[in-house]
Amino acid sequence: MTASLFGWGGLQIAVYLVVLLACVVPLGTFMARVFQGERNLLTPVISPLERLVYAAIGTDADKDMSFRDYAMAVIVFSGASFALLFLMLVGQGLLPFNPQGLPGLTPDLAFNTAVSFVTNTNWQSYAGESTLSYFSQMAGLTVQNFLSAGVGMAVLVAMVRGMTRRKATGIGNFWVDLTRAVLYVLLPLSLLFAFVLGPMGVVQTFAAYVDAHTLEGAKQTIALGPVASQEAIKMLGTNGGGFFNTNSAHPFENPTPFSNFLECLAILLIPAALCHSFGVMVKDRRQGLALIAAMTVVFVPLVLFAASAEQAGNPHLNALGIDQVASTVQPGGNMEGKEVRFGIANSALWAAATTAASNGSVNSMHDSYTPLGGFVPMLLMKFGEVIYGGVGSGLYGMLVFVIVTVFIAGLMVGRTPEYLGKKIQSFEMKMASIAILAPCAVVLIGTAIAVATDSGRAGILNPGAQGFSEVLYAFTSAGNNNGSAFAGLSANTPFYNVALGLCMLIGRYMVLIPALAIGASLAAKNTTPASAGTLPTHTPLFVAVLIGVIILVGVLTYAPSLALGPVIEHFVMIGG
Repeated sequence: MTASLFGWGGLQIAVYLVVLLACVVPLGTFMARVFQGERNLLTPVISPLERLVYAAIGTDADKDMSFRDYAMAVIVFSGASFALLFLMLVGQGLLPFNPQGLPGLTPDLAFNTAVSFVTNTNWQSYAGESTLSYFSQMAGLTVQNFLSAGVGMAVLVAMVRGMTRRKATGIGNFWVDLTRAVLYVLLPLSLLFAFVLGPMGVVQTFAAYVDAHTLEGAKQTIALGPVASQEAIKMLGTNGGGFFNTNSAHPFENPTPFSNFLECLAILLIPAALCHSFGVMVKDRRQGLALIAAMTVVFVPLVLFAASAEQAGNPHLNALGIDQVASTVQPGGNMEGKEVRFGIANSALWAAATTAASNGSVNSMHDSYTPLGGFVPMLLMKFGEVIYGGVGSGLYGMLVFVIVTVFIAGLMVGRTPEYLGKKIQSFEMKMASIAILAPCAVVLIGTAIAVATDSGRAGILNPGAQGFSEVLYAFTSAGNNNGSAFAGLSANTPFYNVALGLCMLIGRYMVLIPALAIGASLAAKNTTPASAGTLPTHTPLFVAVLIGVIILVGVLTYAPSLALGPVIEHFVMIGG
């Protein structure tokens, strides 16, 4: 590791981690109280509005739902959200708040975009400022940023609730869980962040774009819009869809190093705190501590590895000397595709955070990273985005890995595996297998189809290993509901819009539904008292085994594809 990482860059990363972990207990405790229906700090203000929402949608807040009813509510709600957003996008030209007169989207792009935001993926095959009106950005995408994140949190709460109940047929009420997630958690935090980001320079206006004239006399159109309100929930809800094409590298989305720190903090804030919420809800805080420990132990070395790779840059360019190639030498590391106001350490930290969570926003171009630097965000997605992960979805994905780890450990000691006093049997393992393997399958199959067909290869702009990495990254991002792009791929084509849209659907619901099924199955079981042979699931040994299972699944599943992409490209680079 280069010496500079032990200086200012390393200090910035360390401060980030300290602040993040300091927020875990207070926010996690608050969210646990919210989802358990207990009185909290916001109850006097939000409770009347909560009751009004229940009355408006006609739901009985005390009614419990079975797995079938809960899953059907999720699917129907998501389907209705998709249909409404799709119609809004194709009919954009007829709707208000469109000062630039932008037309409606083509059906394939509207399909891709609607699926993307409903599944909390937020993949973007378009440039926001030249494609979407203020109405589409605000009433369409920003609303789905709240709702899709709320769905993920609701499913997590239902799964955890199932783990704590005994011989129960219900796992909660979807409409109550969704409403509480939005009203008590996402909306207040987003308002707070938006009010902080606005004075820093993140724009918030309905005015038309501004035409400016440069010193050379050229005309430049400066895009504006209601950005701050979308930026806040984009980060907090691990959504990631940018108002502008360059996403959080744009100065109107992320103008200063301090705004960069806050936005990067917001990416992991709720996913990390939910681990503590889990511990509180299962009445054993050590369980939540074990999960966040496993996530952090994986995350920190990968952040440092990415920063180190970018700080080292291309050794052949460094060796050439400033006098010989002043335009390409990298004396301070690989700054290509990165903003000077953020630098290498903060760019690498963001790249790791946004792919550890299912956020997908970027403050630098991953396509410009060194092969090993770009390898890190790709690998974090391939772990299934359970290293903190998306809001709700990351933790229920991690709990699926916990189920598998407990089962493997049970086989090793020759006894029936248990987690939180519930026996893990064949049904839970079948559901866990589906949840883990489905995203892996769509990533590999989608990549294979893309590189084997004319339609897929037509979008590749770079030859060789780099082009393969771009395609692999795109399907990894879609299949794991991340949404970030490697760039260098022309994805706004019918082939990629449809293929990636289908990957997003499978990657979201083939994990979500099995997670609900596991929770419902465990809810129906009685609790087995702990004995001398019970495997403790809060110890450093269990954390180590859990990390090993996560890494083995990622490495064994994707080793050949990673070897064809970033690994071989690294050897090509060092070979000159």
